[in-house]
Amino acid sequence: MSSAPWLETDVSLKALNTFGLPATARRLARIREDADVRRVLDSPEVGRAAKLVLGGGSNLVLTRDVDEVVLKVEVGGLRLVQTRDDAFIVEAGAGLTWHDVVTETIARGWPGLENLALIPGTVGAAPVQNIGAYGLEMADRFDSLDGVDLVTGLGITLNRAQCLFGYRDSVFKNVLAGKAIITRVRFRLPRPWQPVLGYLELERKVAETGIAEPSPRQVHDWICGIRRAKLPDPAVIGNAGSFFKNPIVSEDQCRDIIGRDPHVVHYPMADGTFKLAAGWLIDACGWKGKSIGRAGVYEKQALVLVNRGDAIGAEVVTLAKAIQESVYGRFGIRLEPEPVVL
Repeated sequence: MSSAPWLETDVSLKALNTFGLPATARRLARIREDADVRRVLDSPEVGRAAKLVLGGGSNLVLTRDVDEVVLKVEVGGLRLVQTRDDAFIVEAGAGLTWHDVVTETIARGWPGLENLALIPGTVGAAPVQNIGAYGLEMADRFDSLDGVDLVTGLGITLNRAQCLFGYRDSVFKNVLAGKAIITRVRFRLPRPWQPVLGYLELERKVAETGIAEPSPRQVHDWICGIRRAKLPDPAVIGNAGSFFKNPIVSEDQCRDIIGRDPHVVHYPMADGTFKLAAGWLIDACGWKGKSIGRAGVYEKQALVLVNRGDAIGAEVVTLAKAIQESVYGRFGIRLEPEPVVL
């Protein structure tokens, strides 16, 4: 038994990761404010131990029990920090569910996050992964964040430039990996609001409905409808959302692949490169609906791997590697997983 009453021991993580994979945390501390982090760091028992920051567990594949001290982020609170002529600055606690914040900000008259509706996970995980969907990335709406340095225990504040955002990437996935915990995130929501509709499926919604100037709530509802039609609900079928990043290739590489397979789904990028649809590549290799053990590829979207019932992390990893080998063999492209494999 732990001598520290705030330190939980032998905690099952199965309900704390959206894949529903079995694993046990030897020690877990719940973080509801910055002082909770400092209490862990000052502890003679676990202060110097390795740490694992856990939000909604939506970007995690657990293949083992966790010896690291799990810091379960549960910081709450949503508030308007500032109303400027050009933007609302809104702050959200890192432990809040991302989709709830998207919905609530629209309800309170602070729109701008609607294209990112229904992405699983917490607010604190959003900058780490630089989540994105339907023509918008979190970095496009980011202002700054607060956190705690896991080495010194000191509070930190980072602006957008300091976060080094890239495609599903940030400073928290490299330089600051395991060295900082995010406690609050501030968003810059532009005024006046303008819908972001430059995405094929949204353009189709405009054409189908005849609504050329949708409201924030309308865009939110469209996004939710599109996502629900092709992506499984983690509460029903265990998954971690999109499992692989859409690969970025050069113009020459894209031309070569089109030459071999004219139907490949590709999008031009501002820097002259091309983004390929990873889901299309996986589907073209015949993986949609297939399984290895109890881990499978979702029938409606090949980019999503699912837990078909009592899967273990090793089965998910085996399936992912088989898909990677298959896509590389046919297209010469190495798919990179989005989730962290632990």
